[in-house]
Amino acid sequence: MQFDEIDRKLLRFLQEDAKQTTKELSYKLSLSVTAVYERVRKLENTGIIASYVAILDKKKIAKDFLVLCHVKLTQHKKEYILQFEKEVMNLQEVTECFHVSGDYDYILKICVHDMADYRSFMLTKLTSLQHIASTHSSFMIAEVKNTIAINV
Repeated sequence: MQFDEIDRKLLRFLQEDAKQTTKELSYKLSLSVTAVYERVRKLENTGIIASYVAILDKKKIAKDFLVLCHVKLTQHKKEYILQFEKEVMNLQEVTECFHVSGDYDYILKICVHDMADYRSFMLTKLTSLQHIASTHSSFMIAEVKNTIAINV
């Protein structure tokens, strides 16, 4: 899909605050409410806008102990990869999972309460998954940048 400058601005505004009304967006874009509504619907219908979510403050819900866990599988068999990916989808503590190249096969982003909570997660959940050869964990010291906005 081709974006014009208005689409780009509209997507930036929505990524900043998706709760803005069509009227507020129309004022910012110097377009009619109907024109903005139609553009938003087009972006939704084409899947450019995949969903709208509420972003929670991790500190206020006591889930601000962030861990990046590198996982290596025992083998790169298709069945092992598919099974691991299916099982990791059910781990609520894992907020993101990336299949990567390099020394490890996956990087998991895990949000828990504290180190004891992470230890419990490792012992009762992650290490119970089949075909894991090794893991390596890195713990967040400070959050420098955290955004889900994509520059279009």
